Amino acid sequence: MRFRTFARIRTVHRARRTILPASLAVAVLAVAGMAVGATSAMAATAPPQARTTVVAPVAATERPVDHDAAFYVSVARAVQKSAAGKVDTAPLTQQIEALDDSSTLPERSVRVLTRLVQESSTKITAAVADYDAQAAAKAAADAAAAAQAAADALAQANTPDGARATARAMAASQYGWGDGEFSCLDSLWQKESGWNYQAYNGDGGATGIPQALPGSKMASFGSDWETNATTQVAWGLDYISRGYGSPCSAWGHSQSVNWY
Repeated sequence: MRFRTFARIRTVHRARRTILPASLAVAVLAVAGMAVGATSAMAATAPPQARTTVVAPVAATERPVDHDAAFYVSVARAVQKSAAGKVDTAPLTQQIEALDDSSTLPERSVRVLTRLVQESSTKITAAVADYDAQAAAKAAADAAAAAQAAADALAQANTPDGARATARAMAASQYGWGDGEFSCLDSLWQKESGWNYQAYNGDGGATGIPQALPGSKMASFGSDWETNATTQVAWGLDYISRGYGSPCSAWGHSQSVNWY
């Protein structure tokens, strides 16, 4: 009798141990269900902007390679503009067009095109610098050649024969004086200065081919009157025209009084 009672107690105890875990499991599941339901309800009732905020950073993410591509494309366009009319930029133009919308390209392609744009921009920049240097050197050489030609022409015009040729041409074109009048002019200025633009009369201060007194009068025909025979000739012809009417009249006056 005692043995049966003890066995029954053990059976009941075991039954209770079996029931308790099952009840606990049900309770845990119930609590979990409430938590899931509450989370779903909160998500459903959350404002639209709150739900968008969670997703937006992922959707708006931009690749670093696209930023690099945009930067080097802007640099390449500046290089392209500076090279206009100097260096062929056709390859760079094609690369810019290919890389312009990098967001549609795979990252590997963007990296390759970016490197090509950088390399092309560097080469074209160097080519433009070389072009500019050569252009500057040519301009300097041309300027030097022009200056030398002008100096040579001035040196020739400043010789007695050069001054005579200038006077003959100006007398005919500006005053209508032919060879007869020029013959008188030649005799007059040969006597006064020997057609030397540097002639100077120490006694009175008369200067240059026409022996202007003072020499500064000739500045009305050019600030270079001291170094340019043509300027002196232009002043002298005007002086003769206003004072005597013609070279032969001036020469006749000089023969009679020894000055004009």
